[in-house]
Amino acid sequence: MSSVQKLQQWLLVIVLLIPFGSAWADWELDSTQSAINFISIKNDSVGEVHSFTSLAGSIGATGKVQIVINLNSVETLVEVRNERMRGLLFETVTFPAAQITARVDPTMLAAAVDRGVITTSVPVTLALHGQEKTMTIAVVAVGEGDGSLRVFTPRPVIINASDFGLEKGVAALTTIAGLQSISSAIPVTFDLQFTATP
Repeated sequence: MSSVQKLQQWLLVIVLLIPFGSAWADWELDSTQSAINFISIKNDSVGEVHSFTSLAGSIGATGKVQIVINLNSVETLVEVRNERMRGLLFETVTFPAAQITARVDPTMLAAAVDRGVITTSVPVTLALHGQEKTMTIAVVAVGEGDGSLRVFTPRPVIINASDFGLEKGVAALTTIAGLQSISSAIPVTFDLQFTATP
């Protein structure tokens, strides 16, 4: 890769991970209190929990939700496995980030803010590895009493590798690790903490 291409990739990552402007956002994601986890299942019976350590996002005044995941921040607790996921699965040189977008009814958010608990289903679009898919998922929003919000999944969301062109990456990981199989259906959960902006 040329120096120009490397610079372009770094600029893309920086732009994607800059927190969204508080001029329009009612809530900013607190990445230190938030988590997105996924489970890989190998050889049909061994499950391992992985996560991403770099997230950014917000919920706007109109209910627009945006979350950016830095795919280079994948954490499997095994460094060589982190490197393989970055290079073989996510191909982060070309696709450094994933983005989640959704729109939530502002009246529902208002009801949750004052220590309310709202359970609903929301159409969510995931942009990953150059592909996009919209799915309807169940979420729970809980007001923390200080204007902040906690939003989480009451049950795992199943992401299929083939929907995002990741099946070749899964096959490559299976081969290089000397495994019989790695499931291409991946359970994902999130627990996100949003802090009210001034």
